[in-house]
Amino acid sequence: MLRLTPTNGRCCCCLDLVLVLLLSTGCASGRGTTGDAAPDSPSVGGTLPHFLQEPEDAYIIKSNPIRLRCRAAPALQIFFKCNGEWVHQNQHMSQEYMDQDTGLKVREVMINVSRQQVEDFHGPEDYWCLCVAWSHLGTSKSRKATVRIAYLRKNFEQDPQGKEVPIKGMIVLHCRPPEGVPAAEVEWLKNEELVSSLGDDNIDTRADHNLIINEARLSDSANYTCLASNIVAKRRSATATVVVFVNGGWSLWTDWSPCSVDCGRGVQKRSRTCTNPAPLNGGAFCEGMSVQKSTCNALCPVDGGWEEWSEWTLCSAQCERQRWRECNAPAPRHRGKMCEGESHAMENCTGGMCTQNGKMLHDVKPQSDTESSNDVALYSGLAAGVIAVAVLIISVTLYRRSQSEYGVDVIDSSALAGGFQTFNFKTARQGNPLLLNSSMQPELTAGQTYSGPICFQDTLDKELFDPLPDMMVKVQSSFMVSLGVADRAEYHVKAHTEGYSATQGRKPNLLAPNGPLGPCKAQLRSSGVFGHLGGRLVMPNTGVSLLVSHGAIAEDTSWEMYMLINQGQSSAPSEERCEILLGPEVTYGPPGLSLSSPVAMTIAHCAEVSAENWNIQLKRQTKDNKWEEVMSVEDESTSCYCLLDPKSCHLLLDEPGSYALVGEPLNEHAGKRLKVAVFGSLEASSLNYSLRVYCVDDTPHAFQGVVSAESSRGGLLLEEPKTLLFKGNTYSLQVSIQDLPQFLWSIKPFTTCQEFSFCQVWSSNQQPLHCAFSLERFTTATTQLSCKISVRQVKGHEQILQVYTSVAEREKETLPFFMQADCTVTSQTGAKAFKIPLSIRQRICATFDTANAKGKDWQLLAQKLHIQRNLSYFAKQRSPSGVILSLWEAQHQAGGDLDSLASALEEISKIHSKSSAHSPSETEPDFNQ
Repeated sequence: MLRLTPTNGRCCCCLDLVLVLLLSTGCASGRGTTGDAAPDSPSVGGTLPHFLQEPEDAYIIKSNPIRLRCRAAPALQIFFKCNGEWVHQNQHMSQEYMDQDTGLKVREVMINVSRQQVEDFHGPEDYWCLCVAWSHLGTSKSRKATVRIAYLRKNFEQDPQGKEVPIKGMIVLHCRPPEGVPAAEVEWLKNEELVSSLGDDNIDTRADHNLIINEARLSDSANYTCLASNIVAKRRSATATVVVFVNGGWSLWTDWSPCSVDCGRGVQKRSRTCTNPAPLNGGAFCEGMSVQKSTCNALCPVDGGWEEWSEWTLCSAQCERQRWRECNAPAPRHRGKMCEGESHAMENCTGGMCTQNGKMLHDVKPQSDTESSNDVALYSGLAAGVIAVAVLIISVTLYRRSQSEYGVDVIDSSALAGGFQTFNFKTARQGNPLLLNSSMQPELTAGQTYSGPICFQDTLDKELFDPLPDMMVKVQSSFMVSLGVADRAEYHVKAHTEGYSATQGRKPNLLAPNGPLGPCKAQLRSSGVFGHLGGRLVMPNTGVSLLVSHGAIAEDTSWEMYMLINQGQSSAPSEERCEILLGPEVTYGPPGLSLSSPVAMTIAHCAEVSAENWNIQLKRQTKDNKWEEVMSVEDESTSCYCLLDPKSCHLLLDEPGSYALVGEPLNEHAGKRLKVAVFGSLEASSLNYSLRVYCVDDTPHAFQGVVSAESSRGGLLLEEPKTLLFKGNTYSLQVSIQDLPQFLWSIKPFTTCQEFSFCQVWSSNQQPLHCAFSLERFTTATTQLSCKISVRQVKGHEQILQVYTSVAEREKETLPFFMQADCTVTSQTGAKAFKIPLSIRQRICATFDTANAKGKDWQLLAQKLHIQRNLSYFAKQRSPSGVILSLWEAQHQAGGDLDSLASALEEISKIHSKSSAHSPSETEPDFNQ
C-alpha cells in the first residue's frame, strides 16, 4: 500500500491532486482484485463524505490551547487546513470506528491550536481552520472555525452616574462595558443583589445595557453597580448612588386657637406642619409660613346687676310682706358673674306685734310723746357728728393737695442720677493673653462678644470700682422729696456687707485675661441661700442667670435655690417640626419653691431674631420627661413672660423646672449665629503642628465647651473668635486652609478643604463641631506659621481667620491656654445684687402701682421702658411695677449704669410737668389705652 507522508512539516502544493489520483487508483485496483462487492456489505459507491461534527469557533483563555474536532462518514482520510495551509499529519490525532446504525466507517480527527500560533498569525481576518474529508467519490469541506484570544479590559467605557430624582420621576443609568472578546454581557446589581432576580416590573434593563426605572419610589434609593462579564473575567463599574427625595408638603391648617386674651383685642393663631409629606433625603422644605396669626376681639365679661326692688306686697294673714328683684341690670353675659345677694326679701309687717294665730294686737299701749321726742334728738345728734367728720376729712385732703400738687406722685429722674453714683476706671490697654501674639491683635473686651455677667467681682475687685466706699453724696431732687427723703438729704453709699457664696482666702490673679473666653472652669450647677432680701444666681461664662426680687420670699424664710445646665443631648426640639435648640437647657429649683413674685431668668440664645423667619417657643419639661410648649415669644400669656433681645431671652417664671428655648424655622431665611475659632498646638513630633477649627452655636455656654476641651489639651487661641450667620437654606458649611507657604509647610493631600453637612450644623443643638488640619514643617528652623482659615456657607456668608503665630520648641513650656480666674462667685444676696437701691425701688412701686387719673401708673412705666406687649401678665401681679423693675434688672445686668431707667422717669416727669399747667377742666391724656 502506498503511504503519502508530508516531509519537513510542509505540504506539497499538489497534495490534493495526488490524493485524488491515489484514491482513484486504489479504487480501480480494488475492483480488479475483488470483483463485485459482497452482497452483505453496504454500498458506498455513490456517497461523498458527510460531516457529523464540524469545527466550532473557539477562544483561547490565557495560555491554554484549544482543541478543534471534525467527524465525517464515510471518510477514508480527514485533514485540517488552517489559514489556507495544510496542518502537518503529525499534529493530527485521529480515530476510526464503525457506525452500528449505518454500517459506515466514521473517522474523527482533532488538532490543538496554541496562543502562540494565533498571535503569530498576521492576516486580514481572524485565525481560522476547516476540515477536508476524502471518500471514493471525492472531497467535502467543513465550515470555517475562527480561533480568537479572549480578553476583557479593566475600565468601563462609561460608568453609571449617581442621581438625585424626585419621587415618581424617571431614572436612567447608562453603562458601557469594557471592550472584550467575546463581547461582555451586562447585569445590574442593586445593593449587591442582582436586579434580574428581584422580579420588579418597574425596573427595565435594556439591550443597550442601560437601566431604566420608570417611576421612582423610595425603595429605589440604593447603590447600583453595572456588572460586565465574559468567559475570561468579571468587571464591576463604579457604584452609582440613587437618591429618591421627597419635597415637603404642608399639612392642613389646624383650627384657630382661642383668643389670647379674655377681654379686648388679642391674637389667635393656627399652624400647619411640613409633614404632608415630610421632606426626605434632602428634599426641599416647604415654602411659606407654618404659623398664621390674626387679631381677635374677645367679648369682655359683663357681670350681672340687680334691678330695683319691687314694691312690698300687702301684709299677709301671717303678718309678712315680700318683695323681689331680677339680675337684669344688666344680665350676666360672656362669662360674667351672677349677681351677689338675694333676689327675694321677706319681713314682718307689724313690728313684731303679731299673735301666734296671726291676729294683730290692738290693745298694746301706744308710745308716749316724750319717748318719741327723745328718739328724734338722738338721731339728729348722730347725723351732725357724721357730717362734721366728713367736713374735716375733706379739709385735710384739700390742704395736703394745696401743699403738694402731686404728693408722692412727683417723678424726678435726678434721684437716679444723684441717689447713687457709678464709677468707671479705664486702665491702660493690655494685650489679650488668650492670643499668642496679642500685640498684633485688636483689643478684646468683655462686652464685645457676649452680654451678661461672666462672674461677680469679689471684695478685692470691688475696691477698684468703689474707691470711696463711705462717700457722702448730696442729693437735691424733687423726686427724693416725693419718695419721703429730706429735701437736702444725704444718701449714704456704703459697701454692702451681705454675704455671697465664694471661696475665701483667694489671692488676686494678676494674669487673668479679659474677654468672652474668661478662663473660668465650666460650672454646671450654681446654688445659693436666699431670703426676704432676694438676690442673684449666675452660671459663670454661660450667659445664664436668675434674679429673685426683694420680697419674693416671705420674711423669716429662706430657700436654698439652685440652677443647673443640661450638658447632654436635649430632647426638647421636635424633629417632626424641624425645631432646633437655641440656647442651653436650664433647670432651677427646688421643686415646691413658693414665691410671691416671679423670678427673672436670662438665657443666651443664638437665633437671628425675626418674627417673619422664626417661631420661637419656650418649652418646659413635664414630670414624665416630656416637653410641653409654655408659650410662643410672640403670644400673649398670663402664665409667664418672655422678652427676646438680640442675644438673650429674659423670662419671668412662677414655676420651678427645666426650660428650653427652641426655634422652628418658618422659611429658608431663618438664620442662627455661629461662633468660629481656631486653636493650635504642637503634636508629639516636633515637626507636626495641628490647627483645629471650631464651629459652635453663638452662646457663651456652647463656646465654654470648646474652652474646656482646648484647655485640657493645651490648645492656644490663634485669632479672635468671629461670628458667622448660618442660614437655614440646606447648604453645607465648608472650612478650608489658604495661603499656606508650600516651601515651608506641607499638609496631607485632600485635606485642605473639609465640609460639614447642613444637618450637622443646623441641628448641632449647642454641641461643638470641629475639624483639624495636620501640618508638617520641613525643618525645625521654621518657627513661624502664617495662613488663612476660610469658614463659609455655600451660597452664604464667609468669615476669614488670619493665623500668624510662633511654633518654636519652647511652646511646649508655655502657660496653659486658660489660667484660673476668680469666677467662683456664683450668687449674691441682698442689696448688692441689684442696681436699683431698695428704698428707691420701694418708692417707685408705691408711686406707680396705684392708678392715677392722669395715667401715671405702671402701664406708663412699662411704656417708657419699652415693654409694650403682654401687659395682661403684669396686671395679675401683686406689684406690677416691682415685676417690671425685676425685668429691667435682668435685661440690664451687664450694663454699668441706670441711664435708661433715669431717662424713662425723666420723660414721665416732663409729661406731668406739662399736665400740671393745664386747667382742671382740660382733658388729661389717658396713658392706659
